[in-house]
Amino acid sequence: MHMNQDEFKEQLNEVRKRVLYTPDVNEKESSYTESLFESIKHMNEYGEEFWYARELQDTLEYTEWRNFAKVIDRAKIACENSENAVYDHFVEVNKIVEAGAASKPIDDYQLSRYACYLIVQNGDSRKKIIALGQTYFAIKTRQKELIENFDDLSEDKKRLAIRNEMIAHNKSLAEAAQMAGVVEPLDYAIFQNKGYQGLYGGLNMRDIHIRKGLKKSQKILDHMGSTELAANLFRATQTDEKLRRDHIVGKEAANQTHYDVGKKVRQTIKELGGTMPENLPTPTKSIKQIEKEQNKELT
Repeated sequence: MHMNQDEFKEQLNEVRKRVLYTPDVNEKESSYTESLFESIKHMNEYGEEFWYARELQDTLEYTEWRNFAKVIDRAKIACENSENAVYDHFVEVNKIVEAGAASKPIDDYQLSRYACYLIVQNGDSRKKIIALGQTYFAIKTRQKELIENFDDLSEDKKRLAIRNEMIAHNKSLAEAAQMAGVVEPLDYAIFQNKGYQGLYGGLNMRDIHIRKGLKKSQKILDHMGSTELAANLFRATQTDEKLRRDHIVGKEAANQTHYDVGKKVRQTIKELGGTMPENLPTPTKSIKQIEKEQNKELT
């Protein structure tokens, strides 16, 4: 049974108090974001997720529906401009709400995750909750796209997809490392080495390079299979998050964080009975070769 508006607001406030308003806000912020947006998610009879616009309005701290409706209109335009069917992502519904002793119908929408993403992108960026929502829905929407299509991809396309994700996340990781104090190119090379050493059981970038039989000009990440790339993507994303979440300061602390995360990923692989990354086969084709082949197909 769907809760009424007062019950929803009460639950929303409880989530906020329980997760965000604790003595250590910084450590809880990621958990807060996840809990808050997941707590208002619904599932229809087909097992498809959706969010109600009215509930998202309250979560994003818009007091007036007419103001939030303007944001929805901008999001719908963005949806149309991206050549997606608006009605697939913004489904108009009517809801009955209690208004004192009477009840009245109100307009609402059932929103897809992509619709929520577009809404927060078009929201008031001065609101902290909007910024949190932008990060949450951007990451989750991209993860969902990859998960839904990943099993249907060939190994080459899986490698391309993860490698492209690595490029984006390595930029974010470099920014997080710089904020922690890893500024000079040599310092960043040491920082990167620490991550590899944790994940590869002590092997650094040069060791992995030699083990794969690569030339000096060839990049390690371009010569990994999808499984090895996925392990490195997890290492990069988790280190990025930890550096930012824990406000790590200093080169040594950043290096240790990268090493520890890499080691933890390695331990997880071991516990799951997986092959250690250094023992995974090196593909015969590089990412560059795959890209050339795909470009030829398109011409």
